[in-house]
Amino acid sequence: MDISALRRDTPGAGRAIHLNAAGASLVPRPVLETMVTHLTLEAELGGYEAADAVAGRRAEGYADLARLVGARPGEIAFVESATHAFDRAFYAIPFKPGDRILTTTSEYNSNALAYVQASQRYGTAVEVVPDDAHGTIDLEALERSLGRGGVRLVSINHMPTHDGLVNPVADVGRLAREHGALFLLDACQSAGQTPLDVEEIRCDLLSAAGRKFLRGPRGTGFLYVRREIMAELDPPVVDLHSADLTGPGSFTFRDDARRFETWERSVAAELALAEAARYALGLGLEAISVRVRALAASFRAALADLPGITVHDRGLEKSAIVTFTHDRFAAYDLVAALAARGVVTRVSEQTYRYDEGPAPRHRVRASFHYYVTEDELTEAVEILRSL
Repeated sequence: MDISALRRDTPGAGRAIHLNAAGASLVPRPVLETMVTHLTLEAELGGYEAADAVAGRRAEGYADLARLVGARPGEIAFVESATHAFDRAFYAIPFKPGDRILTTTSEYNSNALAYVQASQRYGTAVEVVPDDAHGTIDLEALERSLGRGGVRLVSINHMPTHDGLVNPVADVGRLAREHGALFLLDACQSAGQTPLDVEEIRCDLLSAAGRKFLRGPRGTGFLYVRREIMAELDPPVVDLHSADLTGPGSFTFRDDARRFETWERSVAAELALAEAARYALGLGLEAISVRVRALAASFRAALADLPGITVHDRGLEKSAIVTFTHDRFAAYDLVAALAARGVVTRVSEQTYRYDEGPAPRHRVRASFHYYVTEDELTEAVEILRSL
């Protein structure tokens, strides 16, 4: 991986030490140019006419995203964000009173809100699988819970935003499939950061973001839906793109994952997301994973030697996300102090944990992409040391 060339391909590289890939990565030039080129085409031809002109490229985009996760093009839907992808998958499941939903202690608050609403709306039971000794989902506890029956859905995150761990998703998928439960995987931080194979993971549904490690534009995401379970889902939104009217009181959905899309969305952003997928595939997801995790591991090790800093990452396997606190700075104050010195980080807020209840857990989050250099990492550590 030629880091110097990749930085030349990244307009934002060098303006600051950018450690916020988990929020929104710096967009590479081909992605930027793809989006700007299509917006220019819309200005010149009109939005509909510009879309017609790139119909073939839009079709290819499904194949690009499918390759990213080991799926088939008909199992991919373009959506506006990972949240939209998750919600359209989750609310398509025909829950019944008494259905059980299993999740983790480290679940995103946004996803947790959907679980709570489902329990209020449908009478489902939301149950949290405890952590193992390392902080990841306890597989033995998961198997015991599945064995009690009645589990409609296992829904977990692959890499949470606030504690650096990587959940053993292939093992979770195996157990869910063995017990006849659907498996919805939130891959918003792992898409673009690590290789993903939905067949190996055995997830039925996967939601992902464009703006994070995939280096796509904001306002983009995608949803994977396993073809074999598509017919049992009831998408929560329907329009003339996702379905056809068949009579005054009837309609039929499309037979592919585009039943989860709506007709109106940004074509420029959609093309740019597909370009981001091609860019990542061209570099190789395994190479990306090795690079970003090595950077994060070096940063964690360096932080361990700094007085007053506590690293909060858990798990035997760790992601490119590093979370920490400082005993003399509140998280927001430390992020501001770093920004004033040219280091871009973010506050990670996780205001609720199922096994402990509501509590403010504000941590500084530094998340690494491959365009960060070792010199920048060292400089960030020295800036932290000087505070």
